[in-house]
Amino acid sequence: METFRINRSLILAGILFAFLSVFLIWEEQMLLFGIPVALLAIYFAIFNTDKLFLSLFFFTPLSFNIEQFTDGFGLFIPTEPLLFGLMLFLLMQQIRKPVFPNFLWRNELVWAVGLYLIWIFVTAITSELPLVSFKFLLVKFWFIIPVLFYGSSVFLKKANIRSFIWLFIVGMIIAMIYTIAVHASYNFGEKESHWVMWPFFKDHTIYGAMVAFVIPLLIGLYFSKKHGLLVQLILIAFIVINFIALYFSYTRAAWLSVIAAVFVWGFIHFKIKFSWLLSIAAFIGVFVFFSWTSIEQSMAKNKNEHTTENFEKRIQSAANVTTDASNLERINRWTCAIDMFKERPLTGFGPGTYAFEYARFQRPENLTIISTTNGDAGNAHSEYLGAMAEMGIFGLISILALVYALFYKGIKLYHAWPKEDKEFRILILAMILALVTYFVHGTLNNYLDTDKASVPIWAICASFIALDYRLKNTKESDSQSAVLD
Repeated sequence: METFRINRSLILAGILFAFLSVFLIWEEQMLLFGIPVALLAIYFAIFNTDKLFLSLFFFTPLSFNIEQFTDGFGLFIPTEPLLFGLMLFLLMQQIRKPVFPNFLWRNELVWAVGLYLIWIFVTAITSELPLVSFKFLLVKFWFIIPVLFYGSSVFLKKANIRSFIWLFIVGMIIAMIYTIAVHASYNFGEKESHWVMWPFFKDHTIYGAMVAFVIPLLIGLYFSKKHGLLVQLILIAFIVINFIALYFSYTRAAWLSVIAAVFVWGFIHFKIKFSWLLSIAAFIGVFVFFSWTSIEQSMAKNKNEHTTENFEKRIQSAANVTTDASNLERINRWTCAIDMFKERPLTGFGPGTYAFEYARFQRPENLTIISTTNGDAGNAHSEYLGAMAEMGIFGLISILALVYALFYKGIKLYHAWPKEDKEFRILILAMILALVTYFVHGTLNNYLDTDKASVPIWAICASFIALDYRLKNTKESDSQSAVLD
């Protein structure tokens, strides 16, 4: 009952926060809003750090960027100030009395994260814009230290993992209902779908990515255990809302990422060897390489535009590289990233610098109606190519190693988890599939520098670390008991 009371209070606080946020944004009274939130955060940080930590997952989908109300200063309120404050508080606590668990430093996932951070630091030193790169590194720290390091300790209690999933889902459902309601007032038009999620999401691509991310978590919660009738009905309603939001996000990458998650579920469920999966991927890669000319000719004949609201035609438009401006601009960004990598293959231009540097790498034949001559309109549209352009070949290797370690640990944990504990076995699988939706989406877009994606992804990483420790401890205890017996 205690967990339910905590969740209920956080949910009610979050709903009030959402309404107050929209009102104060409308009235442009951001400073007035910040004072009580800051005082409340300080109180919880001192007297109940765990509750403040769990509240982050509820507030993340409902946070908003104050950039448009300032002179270009971007900050997601309230999550990033909370994360930054929590990071400082935890580091001070760590000096006085360790708050990060010792088992953290022995986990392979943490090693992968450590290598990733070390390489960001190295390339920040050699960066074209060191100030931008060290700011990028600081942002990584305020995501990773509170969510991953501290979260690994909080999530030793399995109930807190359940709370994290529920709180993030409820926050997302509120954002979805708000978006659907606003979108409905414009008759679900495609053009309006790009901004109706404001102020909670910048555009439909990040919104679609996180809507897709929630689907496996919701389905996992539904099937994880036998719920009471009321909870069952709530989950069914949430699932329906989630699929409506996914459809009207008009985000092709999000749709395709959900399909990819279904395929991965099949591989995991039927225990198909990972080597087979790599072999299939290699075969597809070789086939595409040797058949690229004919594939390119077929895509050139594809005239389906992403602006159509017809589902089938929008899926077909994903392969249109002739007239679809969105696809053409993505290719422009990818080409720039590859050319940037060729110029600086070892250290890249520096973490977070792509948006400032890619302009001069744009080729005239690749420019589109949505290109900018200043090259100031966003990122590389790929987690992997972006890392390669900004941090060189080792930057690409570091993020691929991190993704590999995350899935390896998750899938291994799922197969090793006791079958008697059906609930968490299903929740582990749901978290793996949620990650699939994001990292498949990550081939076409990149959002790990935002709270919307980073907070839940690092939380899942922390969950895997905590559950892995619990599993090893349980096996060691059973083994010691057997010897004593």
